[in-house]
Amino acid sequence: MKNPDRELTNFLNVDLDIFSKSDLQPLVTAMGTKVMVLHVGRYKGTYRAHLEVAGYSGYDENADSTIRAFCAIIRALPKAALKLWNAAKVRDFNVGVQAGTQPPSFEIALAAETVRAASEVNARIVLTVYGTDLLQERAGT
Repeated sequence: MKNPDRELTNFLNVDLDIFSKSDLQPLVTAMGTKVMVLHVGRYKGTYRAHLEVAGYSGYDENADSTIRAFCAIIRALPKAALKLWNAAKVRDFNVGVQAGTQPPSFEIALAAETVRAASEVNARIVLTVYGTDLLQERAGT
């Protein structure tokens, strides 16, 4: 039996991915309860933090509002945390999309003000598309 939800391409969420030579825990701590920490720590010599906006449900938000929420959090950081942010080598708003077999095309349009806000905090906007597993789909799992 096919799962109809798996056939639809849909927006998942926006994660904030930060990579640095410096410990990112003080930066994450400064963001406080406004973010949900997926991971913070060191991996293969690089400090990494992967965050989501706290209270995000994934179904009533969109990439625009989530990126702008992250930008507001970053603009409100104290100087010491902002210094860590600016020193990071990667600052990505990673827009996640789950691919499905329908519709034939899927768009996420970002407002100019969202792109400008990301640029003002010196961050990139990245799109990650998670592929659908057509073999599982055909097998009915």
